[in-house]
Amino acid sequence: MTIDAPMTLRVCVTDVWDTVRLGVTPSLTVRQVKTVGLVQAGRQNADPGMYEVKYRGALLHDEDQTLEKLGVPDGAPMIILPARRRPVR
Repeated sequence: MTIDAPMTLRVCVTDVWDTVRLGVTPSLTVRQVKTVGLVQAGRQNADPGMYEVKYRGALLHDEDQTLEKLGVPDGAPMIILPARRRPVR
């Protein structure tokens, strides 16, 4: 039997150019991290489906993967950004 040890992630939400620290467990999925990160950054009304997550510069296509399966260490940074680019005005 294994016990999930608490860990911290640094999550940058580019919509608000803010980095939040999230206390998580390795059993959380990327999708769950994205949802919590958006809420913590003040984007409660945002549709998580309209955002994507990057880790180590790579887009995480399978958001049902756990942090443990991805090998995400304590203190790792992740980026949450809109899935579609916005026009510059």
